[in-house]
Amino acid sequence: MSRAEATKARILQAAAAEFAAHGIAGARVDRIALAANANKNLLYIHFQNKQRLFEAVFDAEVATGLGRVPFTADDLPGYAVRLFDYYREHPNVLRLATWQRLEIGDDGAEPAGASEVHAAKIAELAAAQADGRIATRIPPTALLTIILAVAAAWAPVGTGAIPHAAATGQDPAVSREAVAEAIRVLITG
Repeated sequence: MSRAEATKARILQAAAAEFAAHGIAGARVDRIALAANANKNLLYIHFQNKQRLFEAVFDAEVATGLGRVPFTADDLPGYAVRLFDYYREHPNVLRLATWQRLEIGDDGAEPAGASEVHAAKIAELAAAQADGRIATRIPPTALLTIILAVAAAWAPVGTGAIPHAAATGQDPAVSREAVAEAIRVLITG
């Protein structure tokens, strides 16, 4: 890895932590540069502005990260559990997604990276519904949205409206099984 690539990677890592903690508006380029042990000007050279830096972080952490969670329409409960575990292991994913919705807005358009990741899953869900492998009463886009939401229900990033396992003392295995069962019920005819 070249020196420039190493610097860019440090900047992305520091920016992910900063954006997850403070959002886009609250993030400070000075803190990112300090945490990355990089000159502040390098952030602008590599990413142009704070918005583009956030977009790069979002693509790296959220879109690419979620794309790594194995998906198959033939095991949606398993996929939801893998997501549940991924969210627990990578809490910044949901924090960044939340900041993206809060500060950039939810105009119905997903960021490009997330859109590509979801499009393949939606197509696979549609094919599974057409083949009769899963129930058809919920459209594929809505089904994927619900699966993502159920998997994230106990994630430790919420506002307190929905308790997560650590806050309630609930064994994560119990939450994991609840996630799987909810999806099993959802996809049966």
